[in-house]
Amino acid sequence: MNIHEYQAKQLFANYGIPVPTGHPAWNAEEAKQHAQILGGDSWMVKAQVHAGGRGKAGGVKRATNLDEVMDISHRLIGTQLVTHQTGAGGQPIHCVLIENTTAIKNELYLSFVVDRASERIAVIASRAGGMDIEEVAAKTPEQIINCTIDPLVGISAYQCREIAFALGLDAKQRKQLTTILSGLYRLFQDKDLSLLEINPLIITDQGDLMALDAKINIDDNALYRHEELATLHDATQEDEKEHKARQFELNYIALDGDIACMVNGAGLAMATMDVVDRHGGKPANFLDVGGGTTADRVTEAFKIILSDSKVKAILVNIFGGIVRCDLIAEGVIHAIKETGTKIPIVVRLEGTHVDKGKALLQESGLSVIPADDLDEAAQKVVKLVKGE
Repeated sequence: MNIHEYQAKQLFANYGIPVPTGHPAWNAEEAKQHAQILGGDSWMVKAQVHAGGRGKAGGVKRATNLDEVMDISHRLIGTQLVTHQTGAGGQPIHCVLIENTTAIKNELYLSFVVDRASERIAVIASRAGGMDIEEVAAKTPEQIINCTIDPLVGISAYQCREIAFALGLDAKQRKQLTTILSGLYRLFQDKDLSLLEINPLIITDQGDLMALDAKINIDDNALYRHEELATLHDATQEDEKEHKARQFELNYIALDGDIACMVNGAGLAMATMDVVDRHGGKPANFLDVGGGTTADRVTEAFKIILSDSKVKAILVNIFGGIVRCDLIAEGVIHAIKETGTKIPIVVRLEGTHVDKGKALLQESGLSVIPADDLDEAAQKVVKLVKGE
């Protein structure tokens, strides 16, 4: 689960991480009031969306007077911000963060991630702050600093010093970075985070370190332990279909293709998408209905799939281990009748009660196209989409 910058910065502040003073505003008048309270002669107005690249997309603006604060806020709130991390439709801006401007001497990059290869939390840092870390890694990998943390020991003082020296910090800044790294590590563990990123971590003109931006991802599987974090969820920042799928315990991710896939099991779903792609098709989604799916969930899955206007055909690929193929067939039949869809549907069933499932589909009178294996199913659905 992602949270907004202003929410992440509040968590930073709770763990002793220096951040600019700021307040979220949901309308232009409120933005002006926050700017007045903050004082000063210039402010940053920052669109709050769950996406990076906001500055390049016009979502972060500097205002030099209160009228500009109101004008910028009014132009941002209620619109869609399109960045390189959003789809073509962008993400809605419902609020902006108002902060005083900060004089910047230098920009750094700092993040904590889960390194699955070492099964440890890793710290990634770089002198190239303010840039996309993927671009830095691709073009100047020598600027990337990476170290993993022993879970029994925690982040060590010597690791903090090594990172600080690699970043070229002076004695005062090295001490500050040690405090910041220790606080971030505690936050990462305490709140079951999967990603924590500061880009940029700045050196102010006074020579102090400050988190100018904040990005936090929380492990969804741990939210039951953090009710206070679950309340920070903003469903408006999600794809509407993905949000609805979560309500029915369906694992759905929207993609850009036109062949919808409905599969049980994440591994099988990935394999299905790969085979479709190999035969020249483009998957419209990743959809895992789960091992213990029901006819009702299959129906809801169809509704979610069909809500995507790009979908031209559906490939159902079910391996009946826990789930019975005849129940899946009943769900497919019910879904087609309820939705009234005319989109071509290719169904491949295998496993428990597969013969009963195939018989139900054949006797239904519906124009469902059967397939005996995944390769055949993928070829058939791709040909249907291409009109071959």
